[in-house]
Amino acid sequence: MIVVTGATGGLGGATVEHLLGRVPADEIGVSVRDTARARHLADRGVRVRQGSYEDPAALRDSFAGAEQVLLVSGNDPAADIVGLHRNAVEAAVAAGVRRIVYTSQQGAVPGNPYPPSDSHIATEAILGDSGIAWTALRNGAYGPLDQVLGPWQRTGAIAQPQDGPVPYTDRDDIAEATAAVLAGDRTLDGPVDLTAPAAVTFDDVAAIASGLTGRRIERLVLDDERWVADQAAAGVPEQSARFMLTWYQAARAGRFAGTGPLLADLLGREPRTVADRLAAGLAA
Repeated sequence: MIVVTGATGGLGGATVEHLLGRVPADEIGVSVRDTARARHLADRGVRVRQGSYEDPAALRDSFAGAEQVLLVSGNDPAADIVGLHRNAVEAAVAAGVRRIVYTSQQGAVPGNPYPPSDSHIATEAILGDSGIAWTALRNGAYGPLDQVLGPWQRTGAIAQPQDGPVPYTDRDDIAEATAAVLAGDRTLDGPVDLTAPAAVTFDDVAAIASGLTGRRIERLVLDDERWVADQAAAGVPEQSARFMLTWYQAARAGRFAGTGPLLADLLGREPRTVADRLAAGLAA
């Protein structure tokens, strides 16, 4: 039995879909806040149980009988993420789980100015002290490209703060690789990086976008404070803008520059590139 948390979310849901192509449905379970939202999985033979990181007793029930559990990391900046992750790890241990696979983040090392790194570091330490086998998938940035590039198609410019090389990685590729790990294709211990094979800067992306669109896409480097002010003028809460700014600051410091072959090895093919993703977005 493999139990996936967060299975009604983007990464967790995609991982379950890839698992269904690899193992029988009755060997897959999901732990979700709202079981009604997972009815489509129950209808296909997946075990659906209610569980949330705030409720250790429910978690233990949802993890019962599992050999492996995929802990999808929380992302609420207002929550005690480390405490919630501790609840999940302790529930898995109490349920007799043999291995925890955790969705960590590339660059989860001390000194990274991007705040989620600290919670991933702390969670990996909790896993290390848990007494059971664990894998931390330090995933490359897999959010929508427009989230970091801004409205470049409309404006003709990537007007963002100074950045640095980042191996922007396709979320579905990460989900497929995660399913491969859970299905036993490879035994991985401790922290490992799952990234696209090449790290690119916004200058690189502007050149790629120019080639795809046939028009010149500029790269404009904005002062940090000007960018925050522009975000606020567009209706983004200042706190949210400053949180995102730390990501650009981490990128420019080289915290996300590393790449590796593991993702391609797990997929058995080359991962999707930024060019692939931009082209797909333009086609859509």
